[in-house]
Formats: sequence, structure tokens, C-alpha cells
Amino acid sequence: MALLRSYVSGGWHTADNGDAVGVPLHDASTGEEVARVSSDGIDFAAALEYGRRTGGPALRELTFHQRAALLKALASHLREHRDELYALSARTGATKGDSMVDIDGGIGVLFAYSSKGKRELPNDTVYVDGNVEPLSKGGTFVAQHIAVPLRGVAVQINAFNFPVWGPLEKFAPAFLAGVPSLIKPASQTSYLTARLVEIIIDSGILPEGTLQFVAGSVGDLLDHVTAQDLVSFTGSASTARKLRAHPAIVRDSVRFTAEADSLNCSILGPDAEPGTTEFDLFVKQLTTEMTVKAGQKCTAIRRAFVPAGLLDAVAEAASARLAKVTVGNPTAEGVRMGALASLEQREEVRRSLKALLDVGTVVFGDPEQVDVVGADAERGAFLSPVLLKADPERSEPHEVEAFGPVATLLPYTSTEQVIELAARGGGSLVGSIVTADAEFAREVVLGVAPYHGRLLVLDADDAKESTGHGSPMPQLVHGGPGRAGGGEEMGGVRGVLHHMQRTAVQGSPKVLSTVTGRWVTGAPRTEGDVHPFRKSLAELKIGDSVVAGPRTVLRSDVDHFAEFTGDTFYAHTDPEAAAANPLFGGIVAHGYLVVSFAAGLFVSPEPGPVLANYGLENLRFLTPVKVGDSLTVTLTAKQITPRIDQEYGEVRWDADVTNQDGDSVAKYDVLTLVAKEQS
Repeated sequence: MALLRSYVSGGWHTADNGDAVGVPLHDASTGEEVARVSSDGIDFAAALEYGRRTGGPALRELTFHQRAALLKALASHLREHRDELYALSARTGATKGDSMVDIDGGIGVLFAYSSKGKRELPNDTVYVDGNVEPLSKGGTFVAQHIAVPLRGVAVQINAFNFPVWGPLEKFAPAFLAGVPSLIKPASQTSYLTARLVEIIIDSGILPEGTLQFVAGSVGDLLDHVTAQDLVSFTGSASTARKLRAHPAIVRDSVRFTAEADSLNCSILGPDAEPGTTEFDLFVKQLTTEMTVKAGQKCTAIRRAFVPAGLLDAVAEAASARLAKVTVGNPTAEGVRMGALASLEQREEVRRSLKALLDVGTVVFGDPEQVDVVGADAERGAFLSPVLLKADPERSEPHEVEAFGPVATLLPYTSTEQVIELAARGGGSLVGSIVTADAEFAREVVLGVAPYHGRLLVLDADDAKESTGHGSPMPQLVHGGPGRAGGGEEMGGVRGVLHHMQRTAVQGSPKVLSTVTGRWVTGAPRTEGDVHPFRKSLAELKIGDSVVAGPRTVLRSDVDHFAEFTGDTFYAHTDPEAAAANPLFGGIVAHGYLVVSFAAGLFVSPEPGPVLANYGLENLRFLTPVKVGDSLTVTLTAKQITPRIDQEYGEVRWDADVTNQDGDSVAKYDVLTLVAKEQS
């Protein structure tokens, strides 16, 4: 039987060619041996050093936008290999629907982070975090927070249940941040991750050293991590505690993120009686979360809180839906739930079930036997969906997680009680509230939010487009406090910044402008004979400026603008009322009239490199403009962002409109699209 290969230090590594070497991995449905796995012979210290010295520099040479483009190319390439990955995924016990969640979901994360990188990060190698902080009265000493990639490797230890999505959701933000990854999947399903990595490496899309893969145990890998490395782990809380306490991680304060056990809950609102849309949504969501991936999801519903008076109705409706679920080989016609990942996993679930059965009763299912289609019920790791009901005051339902197709119905009698019961899970990845009562939803959300990383409120309004209780989204944080591991993954740009060092840089405006690639107020400006709007992206420089004006504001201008726009607010039209206004003391010009006048002053109207004005940001009106005031505008190129897939880029301009006394009356950013070259 083939031995899975690792990819480390720039080449493929096989522990040995003999079939007897390595731990055997089995088809979850048939029990047949699929492959063997061993990491014997890997020099883990060398692998980490290779990532630091080869992968890291290669990534840091690229801008965020260039890394984003590579993620998009990789996602498109993997999409062409989905059928092959689906075939292997079936051997893990996954149905076609399960495989879509894992494989298409993982590819979707790459696309999402590619889009995030292009839209929300600069086409640069440094991330500017927040606004400039003034530190002196004269403005010559300022500070700016920046974020730069760590100079280490992101060690990513994944769970067995999502052998594609798991690695990709960790890899994408690390890669976008500029940090190479070393992937270590759980052995049970590592043959699928191994093929995923082979497809990636063979594509040649990624710079060398940016992705390494270990099939088998981690050996002494963690002995060699440093303060510049990161470790992220998905798995049991007990293993997370051991890893978190590893001497090297403790010694160097290595960034450690864990996604661990999670007794996620779903709460049915008192308003959601049988016959309502919300009642049906709750039952459907509960049974779906029990059976997708055979309940082997860190986000699956384990505790279903139901108003005491609706307990029997929910139990009956859920049992009816579960009775329609066909269990068996994922390749067989009509199968809706496959096997658990391994026989060992099935026995682990059964052990947990015994603890739950000591305090509860079975509503549906049989933990010991199940009818299966297309396979042998004992050779494959099959288990019936099991729905229980129990006393919510007992501790076991809030402490014991059966990581399979198992959930427990728990009655409650008040909003205060269900909030307290939800919190007894000790911290969860996700919770959901199914109700049409927005006030009930608000009370529960605010009550349970401290114990959850994500909350879904499901009702008739959002059900059609909702991604569901159990679906982590790349844009949202995935993680939770306490028992759930205390970490965060994804969350859009938040997940990228986790792999970067935030540093406060203090200095003069000139220095900060040079460091950040953004013009800072007080930094040098360049006024030349050529209007900045006449310069292409290749010619324009940070600090290029134009000063235009003055223009005197007349009463007739204010009257005309009020009549033309319909904005007849009293401060612009009623002298007596305007005089009584403590902020104005008389007629003032419309703020948008000031902005319009400023545009008329700084614009260069002839056709040229500036293709479009597509927005204003951070607009603030600082000083009232009265009739007779003279306005001058200073426009300065603040940030230049070429778009790598277009013939133009974005220029952000600092606009400062001042009056005859030099006081700023309006400040804002103007966004324009500018051609890269002169036409």
C-alpha cells in the first residue's frame, strides 16, 4: 500500500518504500486500507528553517495584491481538480454534499481572501493600521501603527473532519500576510490533504518554500519553533492544552491559536410554535447539523434549547425528519449520511454517548446499531443519528461532547434561564437563536455573546439566504472563548493581521510618510509646473500637490445652491433663525457647496490620465463658512495604489479646504482612478 509523501525543505520525502512501514489509513465506509502514513526521517528543524529562509523572503517581496492574485490563481486551479478530490473525499465517509462543504468551501476561502486582499489591503508590503497619532503641539512629532509579516513559519495542525477546508482556511490568511505555512493534517484523512498539496505543488503557482506538508506525526517539530513562528491547532481541548504548554511555546511566547471542543447551542424562541416558519427552521437546522459530515463538525449543534411547552413537539418533528435520513456508503444511491472518519472515532462517540445516556433518554436512534446502504455496518464506521432529551440542570449535557451525529434537547422556562444554560457550555464557536421576536433575540444575543465567537439569528426574513448555523465564513471570525480554545481564525483582514507584528513607529511626518508610503500631514509637498491631474500613475509621486483659490463665497451662491438642490435648511436661508443658532450665528454656506467649490478649484478639466472621481472618504466640516469667506484648497497625493490586473490604479488625495484666516473648514480624502501610463 502506498505510503503518503511529505513535502519539506523543497522536495518530496517518503519515510520508506516498504508496505509494512507507517500507520495504515482505512476507507471509512468499507474498512479497506487506503494508504499508510509516517513522518520518519523528516528533519523538522531544517523544514522550519527552510520556510523562514526561502518561503518568507519570497513572500515578503510580493505586495498584498500580488499575493491575492496568486490565491485567486490557486483557487481557480483547484476548482479544475474538484472531481478527483470528491472521489477521495468519499473514502473519508463524506457524501457529495459533505464534500462540497469541505472542498468547495476551502476553495471559496481562497477566493474570498483574494478578494479581501485586493479590496481592503494596499498594493504594498506594509499595512497601515489606524490613523496618524499627533504627539506634539507643533505637529513635527507623530506616530503611526504599522503591521509587517512575522519572519517565521505558520505551523498549522488540522483536524480530521475537514481535510481540505481546514488547511486552506489557515493557509489563505497566512499567505496573504506574507508568512509561509507548514501543514500537518490529522492522520485519519490525511490522504485527501496529501493529494490536495500535490495538486498545489505541481501547479507551480506558489513561490517555493511558502507551503510545506507533513504526513504523519509532528515528531520534535514544536521543539524548534521560535518567537517569530506561529502555531494554530484544531482538535480536542486536551491536546490544545498540551500544545499550549509546550516549553518552546511558553518560553518564546509563540503565537498559539486553538479551535477546540465546542458544545454549540441553538435556542428556539418562545414565539416559534408549531406551524410557524421559525419552528420549521429550527427543526430543519437541528437535523441538518446532526447529519452533515455525520455530525463531525466543530460547529454542529450539540445542545438544542427549547421552551418546555414545545419539547414534545420539537422531538416529534425532529424524529420524523431523522427517520428519512439514509445512512450508508456515500457512493450509494440515496445515501444522505455517510460514516464517521474511523472505527476509533465511532467508539469515541459511543463512549461519550454513554455518559449522556446516564442523564438523558433517547428520542431517536440507536447508538449500537444502524441499517446501512451499500456497506457493512460493522466494517464501516457507521452510527445512527441519535437525538436525546435531558434535564438541563444536569452538568453532563454542558460538558460532554459526542463528536458525531448526536444532539440533546434541553427544555427552558425563561429567557434568563436559557441565557444561563447557554453559558454553561464554557465557551462555544457558534450559537443560534431561531425566533421572529427581535426583542427576544436582542436579549439573548447580548446575554450569550461573551461566551460565543459567532451568533446566528435565524428567522423567516433571512432564512432563504442564510448560510446556516454550522458554516464558518471567511469574512467572519471562527473561534470562541474558553472551552472553544480562546482563539480566532479568518475574520477577513483580522486573520491576516494575526500573522503580522503591529508596531508603533514614532518620528517626523517626513519619516512616517516614507515608511508607510502614505503622505502624512506635515510631510514635504511638491508643487510643480505640471498639475498633478496631468500626471499618469507612473509619473505621480506621493506628496505631489496643487494649491488653488481663493474663491469668495457670495450670498447669491448660497441662495442658488439652496434653490437648485432643495436643501433649504434654515441655517442657509433664514437669517434670523441662523443668527440664533449657537454654532453659526448667521447664514452659513452648505457643506456640500464648499466641497463643490473646492472641486471646481482643484480640477484640471481637460482629458488626461485621471479617468474618474469615484468617491470621498473621511469628510468632516470643521469651521462654518460664512458669506464673504474666501476658500483655498490644497490637494496632495496621499496614497498611490496600482491595480495589477488593470491599466489604471487608485490615487487617494488629501483635500484641505481653508478660509482666509488659514483655518481648515473641510478635510477629506478624494479617490480617483488614474491611468498607469499617458495615452
